[in-house]
Amino acid sequence: MSEKTLAAGAARTDERAGEAWSWGPVLTNLALPIAVVLLALFFYTQAPVFLTLNNWISISVQVATLMTIAVPFAILLMAGKVDLGVGSLLGFSGVVAGLLFPHLGVTLTIVVTLLVGVGFGLLNGVLVGWFAMSPIIVTLGTLTLLRGLGQWLSPHPLFGFPESFSYLGYGRVAGLPILTWIMLGVLVTGILVMRYTALGRHTVAIGVNERAAYLVGIRVKLTVILLYVMVGLGAALAGLMSIARINSAPSGTLGVGMELGVLTAVLLGGIPFTGGKGSLLRVALGVWLLGMLSNGLILMNMPTEASLMITGIVLVLAAGLDVLRRRRG
Repeated sequence: MSEKTLAAGAARTDERAGEAWSWGPVLTNLALPIAVVLLALFFYTQAPVFLTLNNWISISVQVATLMTIAVPFAILLMAGKVDLGVGSLLGFSGVVAGLLFPHLGVTLTIVVTLLVGVGFGLLNGVLVGWFAMSPIIVTLGTLTLLRGLGQWLSPHPLFGFPESFSYLGYGRVAGLPILTWIMLGVLVTGILVMRYTALGRHTVAIGVNERAAYLVGIRVKLTVILLYVMVGLGAALAGLMSIARINSAPSGTLGVGMELGVLTAVLLGGIPFTGGKGSLLRVALGVWLLGMLSNGLILMNMPTEASLMITGIVLVLAAGLDVLRRRRG
């Protein structure tokens, strides 16, 4: 066999290998949309009501609080930082609002509750961004602190919120629930911030290489602080949405496990734990998949324990996808 023939064969082999490799990232990126479609078809076969418009509107309400936290959380993770205390801040914000309604009225209570979220976000941001403390340790501390503080302030569930506030939980505008509109507003705002503002560009740059971002003039500390403030604001808003939906503020259970749901959705959405890239639209798709999963299992009359176990499996699979994406480069 001539050298020319060997060279041609080697070239074709390299070409096929290159083509095979190029399909890897494509298939990885399509995994989430394909999973959503297959899951929808599966639940439809088990419960035809699953694909009705009313049920999908119901899913949008179910995922509204998760999406409201997941958007700022995802942006923070793009910078290579994390906040594991979002569930506790959601619960604490709900308790604060429930306690303040009788004294401050609806408008002022909402403002104060959002400021509480901003305040704790600022605290996390200063400790992580300015003093360079571990984000995992800091936010785990916040998680424990706020959960205990909320139960201390309100050992028993709070009820009897003003009707004008409770309307947020069941009211509709133009045929869609108010909670759905709030969720969409948060998502669109996040997308606009990441695509068209300096904050979005700086966030990704910090996630790629924090030291290099500092050297080119990005105010890394201030940016990280601002990102944590956004997460705190999102968690407080989600807390208000949660208590409006259930018309109660149970300090012992409100927001419990929310951080796991958020983390699962964000990883499913393709944002690596190390940061540096990501798409909020894909995160929204990850949130929707979790909502479909929960809704479908309920329609199938599956016990809560099964739902928790399946969600845990999805989290592990999401972590596996994260590893695969990083290996693909």
